Amino acid sequence: MTTAEARTAPTRGYSATKEQLQTRLRRIEGQVRGVQGMVEEDRYCIDVLTQISAIQAALDKVALGLLDDHARHCVKDAAIEGRSEEMATEMMAAVGRLIRRG
Repeated sequence: MTTAEARTAPTRGYSATKEQLQTRLRRIEGQVRGVQGMVEEDRYCIDVLTQISAIQAALDKVALGLLDDHARHCVKDAAIEGRSEEMATEMMAAVGRLIRRG
């Protein structure tokens, strides 16, 4: 990345916690691989479902953290720039997608 690109690259709301976010996502990835192994080993259905539930809860926690960061940084910055309506609409669409997944 050039110096000019670094200056113009947008700062995301999660930038401060990016390492923590990546650590959580790697842990979730490991959990998914574990479920794949459980299926390969013909493990008991309820045990597999329990692990899937844990993965979904972990992903929900990541999603909520990203939404929080988005509201505190991206939406706030957009409001300063006069784009709050656009950002609020975009955020509520993302919330809608998250809660309709079941």
